[in-house]
Amino acid sequence: MKKLFVILIIISGFVFAQNPGNVLNKDHKIDTAKVLLPDQGYERINQVITQLLSSYHYRKQNLNDSLSSVIFDEYIKNLDRNKLYFLEADVKSFEKFRFQFDDFLKTGKLDAAFEIFNLFKKRMNERMVYINKRLNEEFDYTADESVKLDREDVPWAKNNDELDESWRLRLKNDLLNLILSGKEYKAAADLLTKRYQNFHKIILQYEAEDVFSLYMNSFTQAYDPHTDYFSPLASDNFNISMKLSLEGIGATLRTDNDYTVVNTIIPGGPAFKSGLIKEEDKIVAVAQGEEGEFVDIIGWRLDDAIQLIRGKKGTLVRLQILKASDGINAAPSEIKIVRDEVKLEEQAAKSEILDIEEDGVSFKLGVIKLPSFYTDFEGQRSGKPDYKSTTKDVKEILKKFTDEKVDGVIVDLRNNGGGSLQEAIQLTGLFVKEGPVVQVKNSGNFVEVNRDPDPTILYDGPLAVLVNRFSASASEIFSAAIQDYGRGLILGDNTFGKGTVQNLIDLNRSIPISNKKLGQLKLTIAKFYRIDGGSTQHKGVVPDIQLPSIYSSHEFGESSEKSALPWDQIQPAQFNKFTDLQKFVPTLKSKHRDRVKNDPEYQMLMDDIEEFNENRDKKEFSLNEEVRKEERDLAEERKKKREEEKAKITGIKIEDKKEVSAQETKVSDYELKESGRILADMILAKVG
Repeated sequence: MKKLFVILIIISGFVFAQNPGNVLNKDHKIDTAKVLLPDQGYERINQVITQLLSSYHYRKQNLNDSLSSVIFDEYIKNLDRNKLYFLEADVKSFEKFRFQFDDFLKTGKLDAAFEIFNLFKKRMNERMVYINKRLNEEFDYTADESVKLDREDVPWAKNNDELDESWRLRLKNDLLNLILSGKEYKAAADLLTKRYQNFHKIILQYEAEDVFSLYMNSFTQAYDPHTDYFSPLASDNFNISMKLSLEGIGATLRTDNDYTVVNTIIPGGPAFKSGLIKEEDKIVAVAQGEEGEFVDIIGWRLDDAIQLIRGKKGTLVRLQILKASDGINAAPSEIKIVRDEVKLEEQAAKSEILDIEEDGVSFKLGVIKLPSFYTDFEGQRSGKPDYKSTTKDVKEILKKFTDEKVDGVIVDLRNNGGGSLQEAIQLTGLFVKEGPVVQVKNSGNFVEVNRDPDPTILYDGPLAVLVNRFSASASEIFSAAIQDYGRGLILGDNTFGKGTVQNLIDLNRSIPISNKKLGQLKLTIAKFYRIDGGSTQHKGVVPDIQLPSIYSSHEFGESSEKSALPWDQIQPAQFNKFTDLQKFVPTLKSKHRDRVKNDPEYQMLMDDIEEFNENRDKKEFSLNEEVRKEERDLAEERKKKREEEKAKITGIKIEDKKEVSAQETKVSDYELKESGRILADMILAKVG
């Protein structure tokens, strides 16, 4: 996804230099004395970041009182998203700064940001006193009480009594989850005490750099979700992730309401190959090797969790995860992953043959599974004739498909987060004649048209592209071009909607007089546009035929981000359509609807989606042990029944869940099989 323009979906968050494995004991000290003050050098860095954003960010917006208010709210939210530390009076006392942050950022004045943080730390000290005291007393799990875990929309507590009550319910729920997972009450209380003490320790170890980073990112996020300030340590981690040489499980993570959540699975990595962990799963505990003790990471800062999960190649890490599909009330399951490097060759395009029978006619369809748009930049620069690239690998697959006389081709871009723009352009060129592929408009309103210069078409037969909510950036450029040219059908779920271009600025080059590392600024400088003039930003690529998905646009993808740049249009590029496939779409939709009415796999998928939505939409949870146990048992019973039904349909036995997860992707892939049927319908419609 970057320049030429390559942007990777990266780990977002703040980096802190802690030892995450050092869990505290009951002698944990409450530090009320240390007050953080801004270092003098941050004033200049602040001013430079402000100037860079004002001058070069794609979104030309004035740093004024209106934006100041947004930054103010973002900073408070980044500190206390669930309103569990600050009191209403605290927030009111901060209101004097609401319309001053713009002036502070211009002058580099950091006093207000540090004043707010220091009070946050004080309130956390007070909460730890309450937590330690309350966890020494038992809870009554026969009472008819409930807790609301998502507190973003609740008012701030008016006094300590109200805050104590919110924490009582929260602690009671946390303990109940541990008890329902099989822990005795005392062991659960000890684990929960360690969890909060460890989180408190992280805050106590904040240095001025950490507070400055938190404040700057509250500022950058007001511009758009992909603009970030990286402190020197965060910058080092970012550079590691860009090189894809990170030794670990091969996943990017984010935080969400105290949970470490899988954001993306990196193609070719250990998690990808295992099939045991998926996007949106929550990692709740980490253990090293076969015998290591599990360390609870709920409530941890993101980068502390990453340090624990990351490790040397060849070592085993055990994870306790809450499956996204199971809901927050489910029991965590344990998985094992052997850490490894993410190798370029393991991201390579793969192929298979899909045999479909439709209306009494047999079809042989070639499937190209493309996990990313990759290229060996160093090999290309050095002139290696055998360097790896997406386009070169797909060329070989298409030649093989021609020899095997396939009836059509499906390019599977599900979960493809992007990669090289140039590869997306060249890959499009295998399916269309020379012409524009994507337009790029920069912050100065200059539009560059990126073209496929090759007038030849390697494959001109029936084509479909399968996408989902996690198909992003370069995937969207390829899909949009195929759709605009009328070259193939786009099937699946609405894509992610990331249509922006970022540039990485080394702050040492902007402030050359400094003799220490200053970090980096990732800055949005341009937007991608389709050749029909519409942006892929925010809206993504809308499939010609939509397949069911559990992922809502309100919660996943670019459109779920409040500060995301909007969708808009520019002038279309000049291009000649390959053909008009839209005239077939109504008939194909009708046949698809008729077919799925009696498709048991489709009905199971719809049941899974319905249950996922119910779990996601549930806001309050009972704190009665019998009620919760009954809810969990019913959920487990439903899950087991669905697995048995799926086994009957697919022929896969559910004895070894590890083998099932690896096989299910290939054998019971409903989306791929239905895409094959739709492509077969199109072939028949064109012949007819």
